[in-house]
Formats: sequence, structure tokens, C-alpha cells
Amino acid sequence: MTETAIRRVVTGHDRMGRAVVCSDGDLPHVIRPPAQPGLAFHEVWHTAQCPARITFTQADPTHDYRDTAPPPGGTIIRFVDIPPEGHDGPDFDAKQAEALFAAVGLAENAAHTIKGRHPLMHRTESVDYGIVIAGEITLLLDDAEVTLHPGDVVVQRGTIHAWANRSDASCRMLFVLTDGTFDPALRAAQVEQDARVKSQA
Repeated sequence: MTETAIRRVVTGHDRMGRAVVCSDGDLPHVIRPPAQPGLAFHEVWHTAQCPARITFTQADPTHDYRDTAPPPGGTIIRFVDIPPEGHDGPDFDAKQAEALFAAVGLAENAAHTIKGRHPLMHRTESVDYGIVIAGEITLLLDDAEVTLHPGDVVVQRGTIHAWANRSDASCRMLFVLTDGTFDPALRAAQVEQDARVKSQA
């Protein structure tokens, strides 16, 4: 898949309350971590709270917030292009994985790598909707994996996971991320599971 620019139309209101187009054009921010050529995060929009405050016009929120997980109480919508990377994921060492995580606001996830699994296993405290737009992708969990095709949807509920592109073409996914809170019992179970995984490394 050749990377296609994404057009974004943002609406708002003028001072008389009439609906207007505030902007129309390419996305102002596309994050391309140098550790993995072809990987691209196309930032579409963010909200800082829920319910979101709707004003006459608004500064572009993608100028100031570039982390993978949504802001506390907020949301993110983004497209992600995932390049082909072979059956076992990209050939990263620990420092390359750390650099990629840091570039997308997931630095704390470098410790979640599961030996023998994808080097970019990560978790966010959010509920995410991932829709395959083009290509093929495999969702990896602790032990399970599911291969997805265009039109397939994943509801990602705070689980540790990675996206493995085992095909020979780039995959484009659309993600909507919503802030969440782990139940205390689940958080405790995750800590125990992380410790078990670390002890096996």
C-alpha cells in the first residue's frame, strides 16, 4: 500500500452560531518513528475531556498532544500505517524498542516485552476501537493471536498487545481511543502477570 494523504475537514461555528468549515486539508501532524521505517501515526483529532467542550472554534489539539494513549478523560482518533515486518515482528534490540516507545509516548511499556513475542508489546489504560482499512494485520495477546482483514474491528480493552504485519504490504488501521480506568482487581492481576512474564525472560 502506498501511503495516501488523509484529508481532514474540521467544522465549527462562527460568532453568530452558524455552522462553518474551520479547516480543510492534510493532517498537520504525522509521526514517523525512525526506528521502524514505514510506521506512521496520522493524528486526526483529540479531545481533552468527556463530554468534550464544544466552542466556536478551537486550536488544533494535535499540535500539543502526541502520546499514543488519550489524555485523561479524553479521546484520540488516528490512522496508523504498519509496514511489513516478517513473521516475528521487526528485528529490534531493546534500545530500538525503547526508542520507538519513547517516540510515541509509551516509554513505560518497554518493560512489557514478552520473550519470544513481538518486541512492541504494550498496554494503555483505555478502550480502543481499531478498524482495518487496508491490508492485513495480526493482533497478538499474551498467548492468543487473531488475523484481521479490511472491515474487521477490534475492541481493545486495556490488554497487553502488539500488531504484527506478517504480510508483504503495509496495513492501514483507524483507531479511536477513549480514556479508561482499570478495575483495582484487574490492575493487581496485571501486575502479577507482568511479574510472571518478567521472571520467564
